[in-house]
Amino acid sequence: MPGIAIIGTQWGDEGKGRIVDLLSSRVDIVVRFQGGNNAGHTVVKGNDQFKLHLIPSGILYPGVTCVIGNGVVLNPEVLIEELDSLESKGISTDNLRISCNAHLVMPYHIILDKAGEHRLGKSKIGTTHKGIGPVYADKALRSGIRTQDLQDLKIFRTKLEEALKLNNAIIEKIYGLEPLDPDEIFNKYKQYGKRIERYIVDATFLISKALDKNKRVLFEGAQGTMLDIDHGTYPYVTSSSTIAGGICVGAGVGPGRLDEIIGVVKAYTTRVGSGPFPAEEDGRIGQYLREKGYEYGTTTGRPRRCGWLDAVILKYSIMVNTIDSVAITKLDVLSGLKEIKICTGYKYEGKVYRDMPCHQTILHKCQPIYEEYEGWDEDISRVKNFEDLPKQAQNYIKNIEKIIKVPISMVSVGAERSKIIIRDNNLKSRLFNQSRRSTLIV
Repeated sequence: MPGIAIIGTQWGDEGKGRIVDLLSSRVDIVVRFQGGNNAGHTVVKGNDQFKLHLIPSGILYPGVTCVIGNGVVLNPEVLIEELDSLESKGISTDNLRISCNAHLVMPYHIILDKAGEHRLGKSKIGTTHKGIGPVYADKALRSGIRTQDLQDLKIFRTKLEEALKLNNAIIEKIYGLEPLDPDEIFNKYKQYGKRIERYIVDATFLISKALDKNKRVLFEGAQGTMLDIDHGTYPYVTSSSTIAGGICVGAGVGPGRLDEIIGVVKAYTTRVGSGPFPAEEDGRIGQYLREKGYEYGTTTGRPRRCGWLDAVILKYSIMVNTIDSVAITKLDVLSGLKEIKICTGYKYEGKVYRDMPCHQTILHKCQPIYEEYEGWDEDISRVKNFEDLPKQAQNYIKNIEKIIKVPISMVSVGAERSKIIIRDNNLKSRLFNQSRRSTLIV
């Protein structure tokens, strides 16, 4: 099973970084295929906590090659900050590789993102103000600047000046802000290029050759399915394809290369920013989940909206990603609740929807339909076997399986990488009982 995908099934923040971190010791390459520094993974290693926004979580393992794919939009300043942070903690970054076709986040993208959100007022999307949307817009308009352009400063300068003709006009005449200085940007990005040039490669060939040699490649999603530009809760979505199909575009591999797709879901539901959230709890339960689960954005620090597990969106995510098994994170956060609910449908104008409704009005105005389950009080953070969980917790997991009709292969009961229960013996034998085939540095 050389090609393995880790996909978020909610609105992001599902704990994908933990699952990627767990599997990284058993693979040769970890590939990030979409998004930018608008997303983040928090990984706990011993007493250290690593917050990674661009570099794949596999960087914590010596010998694992980490690839930032062509589908990622790269802020070089943020990348260099991450490199410095990792190296200051004794983590080598020698195995990092960056696609020569990844587009660069430029200063005008960030300004346009912030100004555009401010203009929308109450209708704002809730972006992270990192400039991600404008970069993808330039990419689609074929006016973007890529990492490979940093290796030819004449080309970079020409593209920068062309881009600033339009973007400075917008910044100055529409938003009333000071135009950007091309010389200042050029000199700054010239230095960025010197720092990261050793990492820039043709990532598509790197990944393809590794798969040809039957190396294990782990594809890491940044955001969740419900933030997908086509299949999420548009327009309250990100600007890239977050689903498994996005791997083909964002990493340059064919669909036949994906042998296993693992969906990650939190034991409850959260989302950051604006947009519909049928199972949201904005009272006592929401506050309980937020504080106990420390539901604050890795990238922005914004408090996450919290609610019960929404099986409607989970089933939808399983369908659009063809997910083989599901990993549930943060089950331990539910400890102490007397009653736990699962949203199994929506009700709107007298009609019941058991599947994701197509029309946005329904999703915004529907009422959740719940199934209720008995909770548990026990601290489960030290449990290592599924059978040792409280019966109520086992029942909760088993009922989720019945609803989604997909096996739950992993259950997380704590923040550390060791606190994950592997339920799927086949997955355990394929990955955890075998060492990585070989060190691969390309």
